[in-house]
Formats: sequence, structure tokens, C-alpha cells
Amino acid sequence: MSDATNQVLEFQLGDETYCVSIDYVTEIVDVGELTTVPNAPPHVEGVMDLRGRTTSIVNPKVVFDIDGGAPSRIIVFDPEVADDEQGAVGWLVDEVDQVSQVDPANVDQSPTTEGANSVRGVVKRDDGFVIWVNPDAIQMS
Repeated sequence: MSDATNQVLEFQLGDETYCVSIDYVTEIVDVGELTTVPNAPPHVEGVMDLRGRTTSIVNPKVVFDIDGGAPSRIIVFDPEVADDEQGAVGWLVDEVDQVSQVDPANVDQSPTTEGANSVRGVVKRDDGFVIWVNPDAIQMS
């Protein structure tokens, strides 16, 4: 982990709290009408027009096998920072909580090797854990 303090955006998926580096995030929007894309992977819910840009909307709950909760927000990621050659991508999340600082001393490596590229680490807090995910790990195809 880096020696610098990191800013993350915390959000809810089901009963758990997750976070991503704020550097990836361009905006947060309400869930709108999605257009279904035929033959898309199961985690791709569809596409929507965000300020003239076609944005693919994915459901990370499908990828991470999470139950519960109803999506109310979309976190839109910057395709240049996220290293995504397929354009803008948004994640359906149940709630967006806050932007917070993470001390690298409070971040442990993922306790499992399965899906290791999707989990950057586990942030230890007095009230539990926050799973730090890597948006690059969810592929559109």
C-alpha cells in the first residue's frame, strides 16, 4: 500500500460497505431508465445516456454474488482513470455514503486469493470493515 492517505467513496451493496478510490469517480447520479443490451453479460444491466455519452451500467452485486438491497444510485467511473477502453461505466449501488480518508496502516490485503484483483484490500474501522474494490476488475465483456 502507498504511504499517503487515500480518499475513497464509500457505498452500500446489500448489507456491506464497500469503497473505491475517489480518483476513479466522475459523478454520482440517480438510477434512470436503462436500455437493455441483447446478449450482454449477466452483470451488464444496460446502457443509459449521461450528458450525451453512452454509459454502460453494471451491477457489481452480480459479480460479487451479493444479495439484498435495491439500487438507488449510479457511481460513474472515469474511463481514462479506470483504464477502460470501452467507454464510460457506471455501477448500480444501493446507497452512496460518504467520501472518507483511509490511512494505509488500516488497510489489510484481501484475506482470499479468489477474486484478488477485484479487492484492493480491507479497511479496518472501529465499527467493522470496509471492502476496498478495484473498478478495473469488472470487465464489460
